[in-house]
Amino acid sequence: MLTPQDDLPGHQTPGTFAQAGNGDPRFTERWWYTAHPIDGRPLLLDIGFGYYPNRGVMDAFAGVTVGRTQYNFRASRQLGTNPLEMAVGPLRLDISPAEGVHRLRLKDNASGLAFELQFEACLPAAQEKQSRRERDGVVEEDLARVTQFGRWRGWLQVNGERHALEPATWWGQRDRSWGVRSEMRTDWASPPMQTHKKFFWTWSMLQTESLGVCLFLKEREPGQPFYLSGAEFQRQADGRVVEREITGVEHELQWADDPLGQTLAGGELRLRFEHGAPRVLRLEPLPTRFYLKGGLYGGYDGWNHGDDKGAYAEGHDAWNLDDPLTRERARTLGDHVLRVHTDGESGIGISEYGVAAGYPKYPLPQKHPAL
Repeated sequence: MLTPQDDLPGHQTPGTFAQAGNGDPRFTERWWYTAHPIDGRPLLLDIGFGYYPNRGVMDAFAGVTVGRTQYNFRASRQLGTNPLEMAVGPLRLDISPAEGVHRLRLKDNASGLAFELQFEACLPAAQEKQSRRERDGVVEEDLARVTQFGRWRGWLQVNGERHALEPATWWGQRDRSWGVRSEMRTDWASPPMQTHKKFFWTWSMLQTESLGVCLFLKEREPGQPFYLSGAEFQRQADGRVVEREITGVEHELQWADDPLGQTLAGGELRLRFEHGAPRVLRLEPLPTRFYLKGGLYGGYDGWNHGDDKGAYAEGHDAWNLDDPLTRERARTLGDHVLRVHTDGESGIGISEYGVAAGYPKYPLPQKHPAL
């Protein structure tokens, strides 16, 4: 199918812009953002977009956790003749690469959420190592990802209450991924549900005034990662930024005896680098989390990433995070706000994590699903 974008530069296959790569329906491009106040108030914003050219679909979500309530907005549209417009219903993303600025807007809608926001990069972007995995000779995942720390400005409204965001007091992070992403289906309403065994993983982005650390670790045995990608960015007194690759990680984590799900209670990450001294990050989890099923990760209520819901569809809900049934459906996968302490500095960030049954370390959280 021809679209107006086919007259512009950027083709990387003999196909049109309506087709990506070899036509694999799993091919996706995703954008993800979080924002949180550095004073630790129980407030967290998550936003995401997904582009599925081989399915003809774009979906998006926005969600805010305030205290013990998570508010979710989700929407989906068919690409039609405007496949590259980053807008789904009232939610829109505009990117200015030259400025390092990303503008996000959610117009008034039935969810009670609305915002006009600007993400401004504060450190260079980091490219993760390629994540390629095969199972029984079939490519299960072949994915590229870029992460970056930033500051926020603008306003956010939740059920009539407006919050002002300023770069000095609202920090955050973003990622951008593209390729074939492994499908994760953990939605009660859309069986069969997948099960996961014997692994620990964490994807964490943590920052202070002078430091940014991004880490992706997966392992089946403690100390033996089958995937490790990460970088440290250190801002120098003269304004330069020095980057170091993370080459090794040791973790000693504590877990809350949470009857409703897996919850990190504290611990340390000990990082080794290609050069220079190691670093210890002490983690102090705060109560605030955004459970990513609100953004359809793993599917929710019959929706999943990339599903064709027709020309346009949207939905919204509010979750009581102290309700056992809600937490059982939300499972583990989420962005958990953490304080981070290292070398006399303190900062903030988010961590995603999970421990699957059979992993030889951390038995306590394994009574709940890892994702």
